[in-house]
Amino acid sequence: MRVNSISNSNKDIYNIYSKLSSGKRINKAADDAAGLAIAKKMQRQENGLLVSAQNAKDGMGVLNVADGAMGGMMDYLQRIRELALRASNGIYSDSDRETFQTEIDSLKEGIQSLAKDTSLNEQTLLDGSMADMHLATNPKGGGLNISMANTTLEALGIADFDVRSGNFDLSVIDKAMDKISGARSNAGAYTNRLTYTYNYNLGAAEETTRSRSSIEDLDLPVAISEKKKKDILMQYRNMMLRNTMNQRSSVRMLFR
Repeated sequence: MRVNSISNSNKDIYNIYSKLSSGKRINKAADDAAGLAIAKKMQRQENGLLVSAQNAKDGMGVLNVADGAMGGMMDYLQRIRELALRASNGIYSDSDRETFQTEIDSLKEGIQSLAKDTSLNEQTLLDGSMADMHLATNPKGGGLNISMANTTLEALGIADFDVRSGNFDLSVIDKAMDKISGARSNAGAYTNRLTYTYNYNLGAAEETTRSRSSIEDLDLPVAISEKKKKDILMQYRNMMLRNTMNQRSSVRMLFR
């Protein structure tokens, strides 16, 4: 019985050392089967929230890149409008309007370049190919769809804008500017929504981690106290066993 008692004590001390070394109260299913199942379910949810937060952050990055490009387009359009307004003035000659058109063509090329080349992770953002971008911003894969604007010259309606003849419609530029402004406004609204989602997911992940920790992690002060108690009991049992063995040895000596 005493040997069995010592063997059980050794197992207890081994289990305590295992828990102290890992920092976990549950290292295997035998420690707490129900607790382990709940903890793993929480860990899955926690990981999903963290990935969803990263997806939201990636979405904000896409929108920021697109907004920066559209800001550049708006600058180009502002300059095109200034040149067109000057070309509307009757004091300028055909050669002057030709000069204006040369700069306008260069500005249009800049707009088209931004529309065709603005990309993130090899995904072109503003040429119409990203009309419906899904962002998985919750742990189950759902989220929101973002419609990225098509800002090519054709979509803006200014591909053929020309001031050389003097017969042009300035409102065409105004409509293109309105379209860019609307797209930037939508991007800003999406960014605000994603910022909220990102912060929520991080906060929910932190709370889930805290709850999982209360189930799975070891209470170190309690475990250390338990270890010291087991150590003392083990030392006491060993001492009593040695005393018993010494007494038996002494009795045998008397009968020799």
